[in-house]
Amino acid sequence: MKDFLEALRVQRWDDHRYYHHCRINQSLHLLSAMAFVVSYALLFVDPAKAALLAWMVSMTSRQAGHFFFEPLGYDHVNQATNEYKEEIKVGYNLRRKVVLLSVWALLPLGIFMNPGFFGLLPVHENFFEYLDSVGYAWLFLGLAALLFRTVHLFFLSNVQTGLVWMTKILTDPFHDIYLYHKAPWQLLNGQRFGEDHLHTSR
Repeated sequence: MKDFLEALRVQRWDDHRYYHHCRINQSLHLLSAMAFVVSYALLFVDPAKAALLAWMVSMTSRQAGHFFFEPLGYDHVNQATNEYKEEIKVGYNLRRKVVLLSVWALLPLGIFMNPGFFGLLPVHENFFEYLDSVGYAWLFLGLAALLFRTVHLFFLSNVQTGLVWMTKILTDPFHDIYLYHKAPWQLLNGQRFGEDHLHTSR
């Protein structure tokens, strides 16, 4: 258990120091985390709506922070190129995220064009049933993406690395709230990047 928790700490620290320099990104992660927590609670009441909230609010805000606001050039804080960081990324790097988000964006069209989606979902007869079908499809996509990368890491590295990553992903909303709850205030005070990043980038 001690090794597991240390590995979890390292994965969290690497994720933070490599991919969360920008206060805008941190603030978007805070929004994402709060929406994810609501989604977790909603899972027990309405799984389809929980998935709609998780993907449409949590995932879009989280990934927008990475794609549009996080610096993609040379990381002076960690003395690493963006290519190096993408290569060693334990979870979904930007290239893998593009694939995942493309599937996510195409699923609603597929369900609209093919009600029931080849018998995998209930056939929708109105807009609200269509939204439920999309929600369930996105829920299955999220679970599949989580399990696929976890098992993938079993073979790329080892079982502990995969389980640690899965634990990190599932607990990230709570950890992000703890880590980035001050980010909006820091951003309003004119601090676009973390102080270490500002110091070493001058």
